[in-house]
Amino acid sequence: MAEEAIAPKPTRREQILSAAAELFARYGFHGVGIDDIGAAVGISGPALYRHFRSKDAMLAEMLTGISERLLVGGRQRATTGDPRRTLDRLVRWHVEFALTNPSLITVQLRDLDSVAEPERRKVRELQRSYVEVWVDALRQLRPGLDRATARAAVHAAFGLINSTPYSAHLDGEAMSALLRRMALGAMEQA
Repeated sequence: MAEEAIAPKPTRREQILSAAAELFARYGFHGVGIDDIGAAVGISGPALYRHFRSKDAMLAEMLTGISERLLVGGRQRATTGDPRRTLDRLVRWHVEFALTNPSLITVQLRDLDSVAEPERRKVRELQRSYVEVWVDALRQLRPGLDRATARAAVHAAFGLINSTPYSAHLDGEAMSALLRRMALGAMEQA
C-alpha cells in the first residue's frame, strides 16, 4: 500500500520557501539577500514582502514547517501496533524526506541558530516531540532499552540519514535502501 498521495501544485508562498531553501542551502542564510530569492521565483525582492514580513520570517516558517511536517508524518506512521513495522515506517518516512529535501535538511542543520528565539524554541520542541515518537517506537521493539540509550540511538540514526545532502553517492533507490538498512541496523543494535 503506497503511503504517498499526489501533491497539489505548490502555492506561491511554497514556491518562495522552496527557492529560499535552495539558496540558503547553497550560500547560507546570511549569504542570501531578499533580491536573490525574488529573482529565483521571477519577482522583485520587495515583492516578497507581500508574502513574508522578512527574510527571517521566511526562515522561521521554513524550519517550523519542516519540523511540523516530520512530526505529523512520524505520528501517522507510529500507529501500526507492530513495533518492527512501526520503526520501519518511521525510517522509510525520514529517509524519503531527507532524500527528497536535501536543501531543507542542510538549512535546518546549519541555519537554525539564525531563527529568533521564540521560533527556535518552537522548532526545538517539535523536534524533541518527533524524537520521542521514534524513542517510543524503538522501546516498543526493544522493551529493555532505557530511554536515554534509545534517544541516543535515534539521534545517531538521524545523523546517518540527515547526512544525505553530503553523502548521496548512489542513485535514489539504492541510497534509500542503504540508509534504511543502516539506520534500522544501528537502532536494533543499541
